[in-house]
Amino acid sequence: MRYLKTNEAATLLEIAPNTLRMWERRFDFPRPQRSAGGHRSYTHGEVAALREALQSGLSISAAVARARDDVAADANSLVRALCAYDRDRADRAIETALVVRSVERSVEEVLLSSLEEIAGRNGLDSAAWAFAARWAAEWLQRAARLVTLSRGRLAVVLAHASRHELDPDVPYIRALELFCIRAGVRVLSLPAGAVSGIGDAALVYCPDLVVLAGGQLDDDTIARWAYLVARSVGARPLALYRPASIRDSGIVLPSAPGEAQVRVIELADAAMPASVGQLTRTRQRIRAA
Repeated sequence: MRYLKTNEAATLLEIAPNTLRMWERRFDFPRPQRSAGGHRSYTHGEVAALREALQSGLSISAAVARARDDVAADANSLVRALCAYDRDRADRAIETALVVRSVERSVEEVLLSSLEEIAGRNGLDSAAWAFAARWAAEWLQRAARLVTLSRGRLAVVLAHASRHELDPDVPYIRALELFCIRAGVRVLSLPAGAVSGIGDAALVYCPDLVVLAGGQLDDDTIARWAYLVARSVGARPLALYRPASIRDSGIVLPSAPGEAQVRVIELADAAMPASVGQLTRTRQRIRAA
């Protein structure tokens, strides 16, 4: 789930931070989380819903009521559908969310938050979680296939290291893949264990960035990917997404897929001029051999 600092939330609402804190005290909405140091952070979904309600001309009290209802209704509808093992209802619930939200917001604020609630309520070994996780993975993959692919100037290899298809990291990895594709990034998605021949794939794809994702990453896997890609097309920046622990061998991306996508594009864009030059030199060596 995506969070906003006080200044970011106030900017989105086009109000002063003091006004935001006054609304919080008066209406208990948007309701902030607090860090260990006491700093506020607001969920993007609540702030965005309030912004939309205010833009429709409602008073602040009426806007808060509508925003609170909208946030609760969409997420609750999807949770109920998934817990009832009803695939069609789940599809309709996410489609309803898409009417008033972007794909990115619908995924973060409705789909992923619903999965978190189901996992917390029923556990990761439950039938409800198995059904919900599989539905989410299928929906995210289907959404990615429906994106009109572009010959974007940025390319990323996404290697996912999850335990199995019901790993709670899987929906977040799929969401990051979808968000990057929708932003025009060319994404080659592979299991992290598929290292045989990865040098050839890297040479064809010429990634500007390699992202290793999931809690099953180990130092050997990270080092092997870095070595094989570098041997084929030269050194590339390496980013880690949702690793089990903080490591020194790569840049750790934010956990929320929307924020991670922004960082992926920044890193790939910064590395692109070097990667283009390296690819040209590599191809020249191949032709000369």
